[in-house]
Amino acid sequence: MAHRGYLPVIPACLILGILLIVFSGSPAAAASGRPTEKNPRHSFNFEDVSCLAESLAGRPFTDSNPPLPDIIRNLNYDQYRDIRFRAEKTLWIKDGVPFTIRFFHRGFYFSRKVAINVVENGMVRRIPFSMAFFDHGRNHLPADLQDDLGFAGFQIFYPLYEHSEPREIGAFLGASYFRMVGRDQAYGLSARGLAIDTGLTSPEEFPFFREFWIEKPDRNAKSITIYALLDSPSAAGAYRFIITPGSDTTVETRAKLIFRKSVRKLGISPLTSMYLHGPASEYRADDFRPQVHDSDGLLIASGNGEWIWRPLVNPSVLCVNSFQNDNPRGFGLFQRDRNFDHYQDLEALYQKRPSSWVEPIGRWGKGSVELVQIPSEMEINDNIVAFWVPEKPALAGDSIDISYRIHFCLELPGCPPGGKTLSTRTGRGGGVYGKNPDIRLFVIDFSVPSPAGKTPYESITPVVSASSGKISNLTVLKNEFSGLMRVSFELEPGSSDPVELRCFLKSRGDTLTETWTYTWTRKLRK
Repeated sequence: MAHRGYLPVIPACLILGILLIVFSGSPAAAASGRPTEKNPRHSFNFEDVSCLAESLAGRPFTDSNPPLPDIIRNLNYDQYRDIRFRAEKTLWIKDGVPFTIRFFHRGFYFSRKVAINVVENGMVRRIPFSMAFFDHGRNHLPADLQDDLGFAGFQIFYPLYEHSEPREIGAFLGASYFRMVGRDQAYGLSARGLAIDTGLTSPEEFPFFREFWIEKPDRNAKSITIYALLDSPSAAGAYRFIITPGSDTTVETRAKLIFRKSVRKLGISPLTSMYLHGPASEYRADDFRPQVHDSDGLLIASGNGEWIWRPLVNPSVLCVNSFQNDNPRGFGLFQRDRNFDHYQDLEALYQKRPSSWVEPIGRWGKGSVELVQIPSEMEINDNIVAFWVPEKPALAGDSIDISYRIHFCLELPGCPPGGKTLSTRTGRGGGVYGKNPDIRLFVIDFSVPSPAGKTPYESITPVVSASSGKISNLTVLKNEFSGLMRVSFELEPGSSDPVELRCFLKSRGDTLTETWTYTWTRKLRK
């Protein structure tokens, strides 16, 4: 099955023929002129990376990447995975610090050479590449192969459990992609530094990290700090990531972006995931597994206090939804279904895939959370993207300084504070002998909090609305087997397409649950 080990899945925009420039490019050439080299008393920090980003943005974009020998460039997936970093070469392995680092070899899709530095006592030291760092497995490489191939990225190790050996808790590999896990989690969805023109009919632009600086932690450190220099044809940027592992692994992020040219659509804190099939699908997959997905819904905490849940789908055509918001309190892609029986995959362990929640630091102003869902036939493709789009356009010469936390968790307490949508099912409506194939039946299961048991089930009523068409056969029942409240209704869209649906539960004027939303369109069908 897919997603074994770290290797990121392939963005499904490849299906649309979008040029994936992420996998070619040049290493950073920014080592010269560092304040640390000129003044030993200066401690390298975010401002230094900001200066490098400003200098980079002031020059024309270049993307010359040292070519790889054919024998490395043409590695397939299994051959690339057979290249292992030698454990005894792990950075800081003998220094008694809780965080250690291993590096990724270039090859397969990951041909970009990135510069990696260590910051120790405020001073910067470049990590030199060596073939001796790697066991190349069954790959037969010539003895005279050049020894300056460079790294593609790195892994972070930390003892997540008390008195345990360090385990991989995060990695940066490919473009501006990174993944994290906490306790009892398996790698799933990814975060990115930035998204540009995602979901448009024109090719997407993939910003990438040129260079990293990793601060060496002390012996009692609970967090590790990483700086990164981002580049793309449209923008350059400085990033600081403070990574704190645990049951909820958090990445506190600060980004300063400088734009070389105007951007049509800017995506802040993009999350990418995979949804192949599940109960919300309007088709049945030929798969022994009932569900296959890294995430099953988008959750938004609006600035006005409303919580919105949008179940994910695998559409037959590109599907883009925008949720207008003013100073959002958060958004994220969640994996709510944690029942192994609903996946039946002993290798992929989809029930352990983390949810990811983006928590703004400060006020983000007006904008929208955008959800892009891309058709996909394979689970190796990331076909779900969610990000924040500021209302104010990013114009040439502009700069943005923005901060946020990304939580990688199985469940985030109090998110949302009320009842949750725990499943969405849809199928043909109109009864057993329904003759109208357009009538759709929707079945939604909500959890309902009952403070001190004072919310009588008979007082709970569903509120359902549709932007057009006709809603009929609305019911709400308590599921005696699960304790959940089940809402069902039928939609007769008529000639309308698409139809926006909303549903939530209330009791005696009080809202009990988040708002379930769904865009029905004939184009969703496969």
